[in-house]
Amino acid sequence: MLAQKMQENNVSVWLVNTGWNGGAYGAGKRISLKYSRAIIDAIHSGELQDAEYSTYGVFNLQIPTAVSNVPAKVLDPSQAWEGTIEEFNGTISKLAHLFLANFKKYADKATPEIIAAGPRL
Repeated sequence: MLAQKMQENNVSVWLVNTGWNGGAYGAGKRISLKYSRAIIDAIHSGELQDAEYSTYGVFNLQIPTAVSNVPAKVLDPSQAWEGTIEEFNGTISKLAHLFLANFKKYADKATPEIIAAGPRL
């Protein structure tokens, strides 16, 4: 129903990471409230509607390349990561596998579009 209402009313939806950034849980830190607010302001002002985006690999998410008053490394988890790129890639792969394993419980209730939007390994 939500997807239908969104399509009928041409609604934009934004996924905003207000949580962990910069490393694996316990090694990074929470995203600054200052940056979270700047991202929300950019949504409200329409800045993100017209922004340029890059595709974020395994999870197929679109990430803005720039947001006013937000450092680029906050927007892209691979830039914020404080460990090695091998550690980053390993963590991303592990997270994707965990997501896919958990999603198997619900896959029979999901539409093909929902299934296709999941992580790609």
